[in-house]
Amino acid sequence: MNAPPRLRGLPPVLAPTTRLVVLGSFPGVASLQAGQYYAHPRNQFWAILGALWALPLADWPYARRLQALHAHGVGLWDVYAECEREGSLDSAIRAPQLNDLASLRRQCPALCAIAHNGGESWRHARLTRALGVPVERLPSSSPANASWTLARKTAAWGAVLARHGVPMRVPVVTQGIDGAGAVPR
Repeated sequence: MNAPPRLRGLPPVLAPTTRLVVLGSFPGVASLQAGQYYAHPRNQFWAILGALWALPLADWPYARRLQALHAHGVGLWDVYAECEREGSLDSAIRAPQLNDLASLRRQCPALCAIAHNGGESWRHARLTRALGVPVERLPSSSPANASWTLARKTAAWGAVLARHGVPMRVPVVTQGIDGAGAVPR
């Protein structure tokens, strides 16, 4: 049996004005092929942010989506720079190499928080906590996270982003995000 292919991730989407960085685990097959974060049509990342910002992000070209991220002070990256993996599931990641997460402070002097998109990314929260900013866990925007509805994910994401000063265009409702009314940690 052949070893899974060694894959290299995408470059970070960061700016000096980035206030909050959303860290995923590693891009899926569709994202790697497109050279774009969250390119799988069923991934809800762009739908979630589009709902919070009242923008049709999912319908926009990728470059325009990135402009919207920058305008809202949001950056994107992954915890893994490369790994071996067949398919797109986090559970299939083998031999990962971490990105230089400590460089976030240098690349983003306005950084005030980091939000991990999903459980695999969250496993590295101890590394991001060392950067001295609040660290949050977001419910995964992946289609594999089918136990959370889009509305519930949007509410959870909205609560985290609002807590860290990301401007919203719609009111954020935080009641009932989980059974206790809080974003899971």
